[in-house]
Amino acid sequence: MTQIFDFEKAKEILEGGTQKAQELLQDAPSMDELLKQLEVKLSQIPAAGPFLADIPLMVAMVKSYITREYSVVSPKVIALLVSAFIYIVKKDDMIDDKNPVIGYLDDLAITAVAISLAKPELAEFAKWREENSTIA
Repeated sequence: MTQIFDFEKAKEILEGGTQKAQELLQDAPSMDELLKQLEVKLSQIPAAGPFLADIPLMVAMVKSYITREYSVVSPKVIALLVSAFIYIVKKDDMIDDKNPVIGYLDDLAITAVAISLAKPELAEFAKWREENSTIA
């Protein structure tokens, strides 16, 4: 049976994108543009599944890190998340997005791997955000 997705390959892709991610983290306007592109791209994914609920948390954590509101997270984790964002919006995917339905599987898989690798930090950020939110 042929393996459809290679977790180790996905991990290599994410780690390979961390240098560019670190550069983007130093450029707030470019980072904001990447996050906007990510939002557009995610809105195009049909029936992506419940795990996508962590994506806004990922984006919020990166934004809070950039604005220095939240710094209790490893820069390596932030770079890993930005690397996933870059992969999602770039045009050169492992599976071309033009392929109906399956074209987004690699984007979903890369996102799932990033969420999996950053899960403890995302949970801590969610707790921090809840504790520091203003009550209307």
